[in-house]
Amino acid sequence: MAPLDERSGAAHLVGITGAPGSGKSTLVGALVSRILADGGNPAVVAVDPSSPFTGGSLLGDRIRMASASDPGVMVRSMSARGRLGGLAAASSTLVTAFDALGHDPILIETVGVGQSEVEVVDVADTVVVVVSPEWGDAIQAGKAGIVEIADIFVVNKSDRSGVGAVARALTEVSTEGDGRQPPVISTVATEDRGVDEVVDAISKHRQHLALSGEGEKRRRRRRHAWLRQAIEMEVAARIENPDDGELLEQVLSGSLDPWNAATHLV
Repeated sequence: MAPLDERSGAAHLVGITGAPGSGKSTLVGALVSRILADGGNPAVVAVDPSSPFTGGSLLGDRIRMASASDPGVMVRSMSARGRLGGLAAASSTLVTAFDALGHDPILIETVGVGQSEVEVVDVADTVVVVVSPEWGDAIQAGKAGIVEIADIFVVNKSDRSGVGAVARALTEVSTEGDGRQPPVISTVATEDRGVDEVVDAISKHRQHLALSGEGEKRRRRRRHAWLRQAIEMEVAARIENPDDGELLEQVLSGSLDPWNAATHLV
């Protein structure tokens, strides 16, 4: 049987990211229901935050995804295990496995992120940034690095006041690298309002990627990021379990500085 990476590459990878409390998990559940109704074969990778002390995680995102109980949906919750950027170290491996199994699209929900955690751009073909009406004014939006990676904006919980101001602010400060204006869609995911528009926007962006050639550029960037991640994980494993126990003891005792030890290990 061919390796996983030779059987993958067909799925559309959709990153769902945004601040904590914006309703990402509820939106993902609503999107999955719509995709299933349209005859799709979705899978979900949901990354939850982990304790900085125990490394444990509630893995509760699937609790908020009512559609996760559907037998046709593959859902895997993962702990971030302290990794910055909003994703888990093994996210890329799991995405590749789901892709090889024929799931399409694959929704990747990040940990609730702040302004600078934008690692999802190295994983997804289409990035959906979810915000709430309380997210902030135009100045705050303009400073947020996460605005720069969005292909689609979703202002969720739009039954609250302030949705118009946030939508206008996002429209004013955002453009994609090719000059396109990311659509701004208002939703109430708990009531399935606006969900169809989000699915349609994802489909249109997928078509744009294919026709413009931008899709291949993003795939190349993703492969490069995954290679870098694989190297980092391999080096980290060597550091945790070095072949040279004497070298580690020298560092721990202070007789050898960690920089020279690291050069030796690498």
